[in-house]
Amino acid sequence: MELEVKDFIHYLKIERGLADNSVMAYKRDINKYIHFLQKQLSVTAVNQIDRDKILKFMYDLNDQGAKTATVSRTLSSIRLFHQFLLKDRILDYDPSLHIETPKKSYQLPKVLNSEEVDRLLSIQPSDPLASRNKAMIELMYGTGLRVSELVQLNIHDLHLLMGFVRCLGKGNKERMIPLGDIAQEALTVYIEEARNQLVKKTNTDALFVNQHGRPLTRQGFWKILKKIAHEKGIKKNLTPHMLRHSFATHLLENGADLRSVQEMLGHVDISTTQIYTHITNKRLKTIYKDYHPRA
Repeated sequence: MELEVKDFIHYLKIERGLADNSVMAYKRDINKYIHFLQKQLSVTAVNQIDRDKILKFMYDLNDQGAKTATVSRTLSSIRLFHQFLLKDRILDYDPSLHIETPKKSYQLPKVLNSEEVDRLLSIQPSDPLASRNKAMIELMYGTGLRVSELVQLNIHDLHLLMGFVRCLGKGNKERMIPLGDIAQEALTVYIEEARNQLVKKTNTDALFVNQHGRPLTRQGFWKILKKIAHEKGIKKNLTPHMLRHSFATHLLENGADLRSVQEMLGHVDISTTQIYTHITNKRLKTIYKDYHPRA
């Protein structure tokens, strides 16, 4: 079976033109698959492979504790391998044809509760950097921006009088997100009283800058957020994405509809946004269990 695997790798490189990393990933999956067939099931030729043998390999992966994503990716590699064997007429059937891909398991995102949000946002704008920090975090929690979207904002992307921020998301798709009163106030203070002091003579349109007047980076924001969380006594491993998760979850908990949240988050597919309904449903079950006399 080594020859078929070698031909398959050649096919991926030459005919499919896949990148080296992709080819190596396929090679690892197929080598593991073939090794199992040879050692555990005494398979010596590809024409001995059937659906039952593939399923035994998949069950073995599962027994070893492989994640659902790993099992799904491996099955995709096996399918492509057997499609190649069929295409090159090495086999006249595809034993992987009707094997279902395992359903993806979602890990519920961690979020801040309302009390933790209040603590995080209790920043006093006592100096230019503190004013910037408060404006950034209020904006991120108030809009659900990704950290990459936040640090790429220009001063012209803010429309404070209209109460919107313009954002370019994934795939350069533009969206307009409403600003709450508190975020607007924090941003106004930052722009009118602090930003010029930080920018100094630097020529930049970046909305948020570091202490040297240069555009803030993702890593820079991450460090600032970690430092503030530590100072405010927040024990959770706070990340920029946790603020985004908190934004979506708190909106849904307070009655927002899923389609509006999808639009504000910039999700192309609503199924991506539906992960947050699991969080709110879980919370409802907890409330029911804690407070209903018949629970």
